[in-house]
Amino acid sequence: MGEIRFGTCSWKYPGWAGLVYSQPKGINYLTEYAQHYSTVEIDQWFWSLFGVDKVSLPRPEVVQDYVNSTPPEFRFTIKAPNSITLTHFYRKKKSDPPVKNPYFLSPTLFAQVLDTLTPMKAQIAALMFQFEYLNKQKMRDQYEFHQALKTFFAQVDRSVPYAIETRNPWYLNRRYFEFLLEEGLSCVFLEGYYMPPIVEVYNKHRQLIRGTTVIRLHGGDRKEIEEKSGEQWNRIWEDRQAELRAVVDMIKDLQSSGVDVYVNVNNHYEGSAPLTIRRLEALLQE
Repeated sequence: MGEIRFGTCSWKYPGWAGLVYSQPKGINYLTEYAQHYSTVEIDQWFWSLFGVDKVSLPRPEVVQDYVNSTPPEFRFTIKAPNSITLTHFYRKKKSDPPVKNPYFLSPTLFAQVLDTLTPMKAQIAALMFQFEYLNKQKMRDQYEFHQALKTFFAQVDRSVPYAIETRNPWYLNRRYFEFLLEEGLSCVFLEGYYMPPIVEVYNKHRQLIRGTTVIRLHGGDRKEIEEKSGEQWNRIWEDRQAELRAVVDMIKDLQSSGVDVYVNVNNHYEGSAPLTIRRLEALLQE
């Protein structure tokens, strides 16, 4: 049987006082968080590309602080810096010409990232590569995408567990899951935005899912739920009970296949990640 861990996407939310934290301020959020959950997603290091000569990588003192704030059995799922995963710089205006990112899938830059993460290496459950929607200007086709990944992962340290998240819906076909299996890469299932329901995708390709799997529950319109909640994140605003039941069935199926499952819940999914986790845990016990 595989292992199941529930955690949240990031953790420093004063509105979780009473749900997770003893008080809204003046505490070590991660230390108190780790008393309730055994995993968390680190999102903050994703935002790293600010110019050709301006790349921000994880700070060693912050990495060490996170390690010191959690027990050894605690696990992190980490979003790789977008300086590695963006094919082109973000455009300020749609009319701006695309500018290639010279660091895209750079083994040299990524080696620096791994070196910085060394203190928490034993606690990394998955280092996740999130790729934005890749139009024809950014990537000719799925084959080119696979080849780029294959070349990159042949040159980097493979002692770290890696997972891939694509935001091209039509990439989620049989060849994609075969490729991940061949390359020893895990799958990240993203629920939300314009992506197809993860349960639907999983049911089509479940025989090809092996190893650690990450499920990221993100939900729909971020602006709408931010306005509803006032960004306090302490109650359910979007009831997704039916969807959660299907996700729990998926989790159980993965677990019975010997797959370790990490479920990362975002506040934007229902309004409060901790409350959504409670609902998932209750459904899992039924």
